[in-house]
Amino acid sequence: MSEEMNLNELKEIREGDIVTGKVEKVEEKVAIVTIPGAPFDGVIPISELSSLHIEKASDAVSVNDELEVLVTKIEQPDEKNPGQYVLSKRQVDAKYAWKELTEKFNNGEVIEAEVKDIVKGGLVVDLGVRGFVPASLVEDHFVESFEDYKGKTLTYKIVEMDQEKNRLILSHRAVIEAQKAKEKGAVINNIHEGDIIEGTVQRIATFGAFVDLGGVDGLVHISQVSHDHVEDVSKVLSEGQKVKVKVLSVDSEQERISLSIKETQEGPWSQIDEKAPVGSVLTGVVKRLVTFGAFVEIFPGVEGLVHISQISHNHISTPHEVLKEGQEVQVKVLAVNKADKRLSLSIKALIENKEEPEVDEFEFPEETNGFSFGDVIGDKLKNFSKES
Repeated sequence: MSEEMNLNELKEIREGDIVTGKVEKVEEKVAIVTIPGAPFDGVIPISELSSLHIEKASDAVSVNDELEVLVTKIEQPDEKNPGQYVLSKRQVDAKYAWKELTEKFNNGEVIEAEVKDIVKGGLVVDLGVRGFVPASLVEDHFVESFEDYKGKTLTYKIVEMDQEKNRLILSHRAVIEAQKAKEKGAVINNIHEGDIIEGTVQRIATFGAFVDLGGVDGLVHISQVSHDHVEDVSKVLSEGQKVKVKVLSVDSEQERISLSIKETQEGPWSQIDEKAPVGSVLTGVVKRLVTFGAFVEIFPGVEGLVHISQISHNHISTPHEVLKEGQEVQVKVLAVNKADKRLSLSIKALIENKEEPEVDEFEFPEETNGFSFGDVIGDKLKNFSKES
């Protein structure tokens, strides 16, 4: 301090006061600060410069920086010491930071800050106080290494804070998930039942496949993957594959979208009148037996009905008497109804009628023990006349 300074201009400074000073000099482990109106200078130890660990004082402050600092100790001048204030920048920063962070936490605001350090288990940021981002709260997916994150500016939400314990837990993942939820809602609102859109297969399960529609996933149930019977979805679809899907239903509240791939494809009935014209003979497999007939599959996904009356020339009470499921049979097409997806088929039309012809009740062998046909008829007529 200048010797010419009027003693009346000296300000009284006590421990616990917050004062404004200017950085006069920066050494390796301390920063020297001049305080206007103070009788002597102040010193900020490196441990009181930042809430984070730093190697040298210049990592936190520079010459001519104006700082608000807390007076933690006053060393009065004596014969060997001109006197000095021991100051803390860290505690003042923390005081203001906790107040601001509390408001942001209560309002659910998003915070932006640079990643200052990578430590075991997560990331460290400086928000006036030390903030920690656990590894599980960095992204919404697994990250093998966080080395590239140092120096990167990210956005966070506060998930836990305790000023007394100096504990501040942040989550970048929460910001990502909130943004995705917002985008998901917008996408869902623009998707309607009946829409045909392109998507990407994201994940395959035993019961179907999840398709990304641009921010939201929809489910293609295994029954909607193909017109053909599918037992293993992974044999038909692969992750990353582009597919065209039809929207079957949208549940905005539950955020569920049901999709179909087979509805966008030409079905097995589309050209049935050309593949199975009336009168054609085809080979099929008995799929189901019912009381009134048998359903025979003639093409994948195409079944026709052989009515019980068209199974055999002989009278049968149930189709099970003649047919069994899985049996291969030849059928003749009797009728085609493309609109209703119905085929009438016949098995007996291809089988020769081997029933014995009916015998005339009046036909007899040539030898009749001496009686002729006329004799027999004559006696019958005489008896009939007498009775009359």
